[in-house]
Parts: sequence; C-alpha cells; structure tokens
Amino acid sequence: MHRPVVRLAPSRPAASLFLALGAALLAFPAQADEMALAPDPGALDNISLADEIIAKRPIAPAPAAYMQDRDIDQDILFPPTNPDDDDPDRKWARDYFAIAGGVLTSPRYNGADDNVVLPGGYLRGRISGFSFSTRGTNFQVDLIRQRRGQRIDWKLGPVVNLRSDRTGRIGDPQVEALGEKKVAVELGLTGGVTMTGVFTSKYDQLGLRFIVLADISGRHSSWVASPTIEYSTPLSKRAYIGMSVSVNVYGKGFGAYYFDVDPLGSAASGLPVYERAGRKATAGKYTIGVAGAYSLSGDLRKGFALLTGVQYGRMASRFAASPIVAIAGDKDQWIAGAGVAYQF
Repeated sequence: MHRPVVRLAPSRPAASLFLALGAALLAFPAQADEMALAPDPGALDNISLADEIIAKRPIAPAPAAYMQDRDIDQDILFPPTNPDDDDPDRKWARDYFAIAGGVLTSPRYNGADDNVVLPGGYLRGRISGFSFSTRGTNFQVDLIRQRRGQRIDWKLGPVVNLRSDRTGRIGDPQVEALGEKKVAVELGLTGGVTMTGVFTSKYDQLGLRFIVLADISGRHSSWVASPTIEYSTPLSKRAYIGMSVSVNVYGKGFGAYYFDVDPLGSAASGLPVYERAGRKATAGKYTIGVAGAYSLSGDLRKGFALLTGVQYGRMASRFAASPIVAIAGDKDQWIAGAGVAYQF
C-alpha cells in the first residue's frame, strides 16, 4: 500500500467545485435524518431534570457529508442537534436550520494513492415536517413528513448529485495521461427507515438507508446504488457518536468510464489495457465510518459543536484490479475531517 501524501488542492478545481455547489444549492433541496437526544447519564439521578428532558423530546438531525463527491459514505456522522419546543399542539417536528464548515483530507479521486486537503461543510433544515440537506455534492429532500416524537421514521425523496471525479488536476502522471473526465449530473431516489430506542436507551438510533443514482448527463450513462446501515447514540448532553457501514454498487457504464483502460489510453499512459470493470455491475467499494460531535455550549441541542470523523474505504473486485488502482493507485482509501457546526 502506498502511503498517502497530503497535498494542497489546486485552486481551479476548488473554485469549480464551489461554483457547482452554489448553483446546485439554489436549485435543489435535500434530505436530513432525525434522531432523539439522550440526557446526560449523570443527570439521570436527578429525576426532575430527566423528566424535563424526556418531556421536551429534543430532535436532532443526523449525519451529513462533506462538500465534495469522492464516494464518501454519506454518514460519516456529523450530528449537531436542535432543541424541540413545548408546544403540545404542534403536529410536526420542529423547524430548524443548521450550517457547518471545516476541512478534510480525501483521495484525489476514487482509487488514488495520495490525498488532498479540501474545504467541507453542509446545510440542512426542516420546514413543516419536510427535511432537506446537502450530503457531499448531492442534495436531497425527504417527502415523508417528520411527526413530533415518532419512533419509526420512513424516508423517501429525490436526490441530485454532481460527480466531479477526475475532473480537475489528477496528480498521477499515468492516470492524467488517460484524460480528464467531465462532471456527471446524476438524478435518483433516496429512502430508508430509522428506528429510535433500539439497544442502549430510548434515544439511540438504528437506520437502513439507500440511494440510487442514474447519470442524466451522458457521461458514464450508468448508475450507482449505495445501501447503508448506520447506528448512532448520544453519550451525554455534550457528546455524540455514530458509525456506518456501506457498499457502493456500480453499473457497467460507470466501470467502463472511470476504471477501464482502452488501447489509446494504454499507449498514452503506459498502463495495460483493461476492460473488466465495465463488463457487468459490481460491488466496487466498501466503506466504514465513525464520527462524533462535542458541544461547546454544554448542550448538543443548540449552539456550536465541534465535529470530527474518519472513514476507511476499500476498492474491491474488478475496480481494485484496474491498473488505475492496482498500479497507479491504492485499494485503501482514507478520509478524515473536522469542523464546527451551528444550529438554530
């Protein structure tokens, strides 16, 4: 395994990324998961405080991803929380808005053996029970309204994604000789179910989520499907941790566009001809992520929180055997980041 070398991201790809994100943000809403917040374990001895916390049923938005699309598992969990209110007549979960910013280190592209440093962040919120969020460079909306205090939450809605893999400076001379790719616009659905109060308390959460995307721009002319299992739990009123495991399944066109090497590309790059990635749909990458939040205000339900997370990804099957990964890159893909969130 090549040891990742962290380099500063060049200005042109970063500028293009932010322009694309800004345009998409104005055009598309997104989905956000919700979960309940447990009281501080030390406060459970204080019955009045515990009762007050339970009565308020604070709801917290769940995981979000970074502002880029290098196949980050959507739930490297960065979960700041928002307070609920005491209105007994309110039918839908409380309206909120959240914003976060930070930095991350990520592979230059899927299968790369060196990392770049990038800015990251998210925007998300809920209005009248409808949740929306950014997740990397995809934008989602949940069309199933969130009811106040519900324990089983079904989710379904549209998602749009901008895939910019290998569209900027690639770094590796052999892969760069294959030529830059164009930004792919993908449209699809996201959905799943989340259950609250499963193992450790009334407030931990287990979820099953999926996302299916199809290219509508004619770049790879294929599809990507990503089922994910996630678990998260508050450790106290100040601290929160979450974990997720997922697999990315790629269609034939995706493999051919990003991981195959044709004879012309082989002559230009020195990499051997490779045509197996585009033969059939393949589970091409597995990921596991863990992240957490720590409140600066003393209560995760409001104000500022510190965020951190790490994700390990492993290229697999025909994708791992591609010369772009096996010779010029690396099967092991590490992503890490940290930031600050504010919610109101």
